[in-house]
Amino acid sequence: MPGRPDDVARQFELDRPRLRAVAYRILGSLGEADDALQEAWLRADRADTSEVANPSGWLTTVVARVCLNLLRARDNRREEPLDPQESPGDASRGQTAGTGTGTDPAEEAQLADEVGIALLIVLDTLGPAERLAFVLHDMFDVPFRDIAAMLDKTPAATRQLASRARRRVRGVPAPEADPPRRRRAVDAYLAATRGGDFDALVALLHPDVVLRADAAVVPTPEPFTVSGVEPVARGAMASMGRAGAAAVVLVDGRVGMAMAEHGRLRVVLRFDFAADGRMTGIDVIAEPARLNELDITGIG
Repeated sequence: MPGRPDDVARQFELDRPRLRAVAYRILGSLGEADDALQEAWLRADRADTSEVANPSGWLTTVVARVCLNLLRARDNRREEPLDPQESPGDASRGQTAGTGTGTDPAEEAQLADEVGIALLIVLDTLGPAERLAFVLHDMFDVPFRDIAAMLDKTPAATRQLASRARRRVRGVPAPEADPPRRRRAVDAYLAATRGGDFDALVALLHPDVVLRADAAVVPTPEPFTVSGVEPVARGAMASMGRAGAAAVVLVDGRVGMAMAEHGRLRVVLRFDFAADGRMTGIDVIAEPARLNELDITGIG
């Protein structure tokens, strides 16, 4: 039987945790997810729901459409630089741009851990249609025919979108050029940075190590270079605040690291290694145009 407006309102409150989970996984930002729920409720409240036979499914569609619009708007701004007052290291201390909802950083960090930081990082590299198809189908069992209607595509085309996204999210085994020793070294680098273990970090670095960072990493007009074990290690320690939002991923087919804040890819690290497994070079990339050129996938 079609639902009455009060049925839809009641269902919205019952489904709120699930709808919030849907929005968070599509958008990767708790602030944006809460804003999307607010907008979805305003749309639902204004809509004629007298013919809605499945209020729960209908509300999921409304939320997903709002999130899709936000993703498309975000995708159009992807080439824009960060706010000049906000370096990649400062972003985690503020609200997500464009959201009016103050969020609890601890809650957002907990959600990111539950979903998986590496997953959120790879999701941010997907196009809006791929991301929506993957999240709704693979995480919430929404049928492809329903997703296809949201995307104005056929179910077969929507299935292909989800399949492409799935391959990127699940990733592939690291190639032979990156033996397990290098994966362990990058894991150890992340652990040392998170834990503030300076000595452990120094042990991973070659005496001639060079760190190269583009101009978006810190508020300087030009890229900069740091050489030597201790200067490079001190620079890595300065990123402790961001390390909690970092994960090990494949960057252009090689083991690297990526950092996401509020679900947005902010910084990528690429590593070069000596024959003995120590790190000889670290490239720190934060310029939006350069980030967009990278191929980032999960590690299977």
